Amino acid sequence: MSRLIYTAFVSLDGVVEAPGGEPGYRNTGWTFAVDFDEDVYSIKAREQDEAGAMMLGRVSYQAFSAVWPQRDDEFPRYNAMPKYVVSTTLAESDLVEGWGTTTILRTLDEVAAVKEAEPAPILVHGSATLARNLSDAGLIDRYHLLVFPFVLGAGKRMWSETDKPRQKLELVESEAYPNGVQKLIYDVGGFDPGV
Repeated sequence: MSRLIYTAFVSLDGVVEAPGGEPGYRNTGWTFAVDFDEDVYSIKAREQDEAGAMMLGRVSYQAFSAVWPQRDDEFPRYNAMPKYVVSTTLAESDLVEGWGTTTILRTLDEVAAVKEAEPAPILVHGSATLARNLSDAGLIDRYHLLVFPFVLGAGKRMWSETDKPRQKLELVESEAYPNGVQKLIYDVGGFDPGV
């Protein structure tokens, strides 16, 4: 069984929307508003080396597949590894050729089945809506977070507002960088039945 890892750039108030400059969001490109520190992004190289597959929602798939296949120097393993796109609307004809094998999953039950079948970790990139649904369903096993020192207010959030029992996360790795970014890696524990 594989470990499902959600990897995200997140603000202090939990916003994950448009960190890289995607259009249509007031604070778009907010990750570029801190001094660049190469060490902050070392987790991304490690993720590429350790992951066996990538999982995306439809919107993130369409955004990434328009850019990443042309960036072989930065994302060689990401480009080659299998992709799973969780979507009820994406058609086979919408898939990009030459960006690794891509499978469309229609339900969270199908996601759970992929977790059972895949031996290596699966990375979930971007995909705020998908991440919230996976978290609510108890399917995420680990979080790789780069927390940026901003409060952004409005924007897509990492977690839903679903009323559910408290869930304990175990901090397994952390590091603070001079530019104010913090790396936080959490393993997901179970839901607390006493709540």
